[in-house]
Amino acid sequence: MIYLDYQATTPLAPEAREAMLPWLVGPEAMGFANPHSPHRPGRMAAAAIEIAREQVAALFPPGGRVVFTSGATEALNLAILGSGRRHLAVSAIEHAAVLETARFADPDVAVLPVDATGLVNPEAELPSEVELVAVMQINNEIGTIQPVERLAQRARAAGALVVCDAVQGAGKLAAPAGADLVAISAHKLHGPKGIGALWIRDGVELSPQVHGGGQEGGLRSGTLSPALCAGFGAAAQLAAARCEADAAHVAALWEAARAALPGFVLNGSETERWHGNLNLRREGLDVARLMSGLRNIAFSAGSACASGSGKPSHVLRAIGLSDKEARSSIRLGFGRYTGMSEVAEACAQIAAAADAQ
Repeated sequence: MIYLDYQATTPLAPEAREAMLPWLVGPEAMGFANPHSPHRPGRMAAAAIEIAREQVAALFPPGGRVVFTSGATEALNLAILGSGRRHLAVSAIEHAAVLETARFADPDVAVLPVDATGLVNPEAELPSEVELVAVMQINNEIGTIQPVERLAQRARAAGALVVCDAVQGAGKLAAPAGADLVAISAHKLHGPKGIGALWIRDGVELSPQVHGGGQEGGLRSGTLSPALCAGFGAAAQLAAARCEADAAHVAALWEAARAALPGFVLNGSETERWHGNLNLRREGLDVARLMSGLRNIAFSAGSACASGSGKPSHVLRAIGLSDKEARSSIRLGFGRYTGMSEVAEACAQIAAAADAQ
């Protein structure tokens, strides 16, 4: 199987797996201990979590704190709903975790449009009463890098908080400058599933959305998993160390894939993008038939969370594509463990299958 769906999830890094193992062992080593217990095994587990917190926090600038969550969806809910802000503006290409949460908080949420290249206009007009602006760092469907810093400057000048979904950018790009609240997910940077984090700028106050024992500084109740935290921390540390090498690797894969797929048109900006994401369309392409015929290649037609809806991608529609064009698009995702020979083989099969339709 050739795996080309890195936007949906990434393989667990061996280093992350090794960091997790001591906290998954049996009774003898006490790795199962509750990190919120006062005894020695509990304190050891708690210390492991704090080491992991420091490793994840190193992805962000000074002047903030990291709160562990079950994933980015929970982190974004905490950021948006916990802020108490009720007049919101979000970009048209946000993930459902932002769009649906924003609509829940503000049924009249303002939607900031994107241009044909998939970029939000950094000078887009913000509602006069806006209290919170949400814009992602890298779009999960088309890979475009958004002008977060400029939008953040304008939003904060208007007195609004800035929330950024940095799930696709964490460990790949520098933390989004100017954001007040940043959500990330471990399994998108070669860590384990089931854990994410919210970075909160100093001075920003939130109300908890999960109530109970008051863990995570009173913001997120529930027993933390030392294993998941340790894996997250190791993956974050590795991503930071390999950032430049990983970027160069995926850029080479992206160029090779584009050259191997003539007749396909790029969706999204050619330049303002993360090269681990290649979203392409081809006129008349039957994507469902293509995917069913290439069962040895794992790729997608868009966001994994919306794959069963049957609806055209809201991201592709936002950049001006028709429903037909959106449905003739595929997404190939590359990453650290993708080999050049795998990309060459996959693209040759995709091209041949598309030609045969």
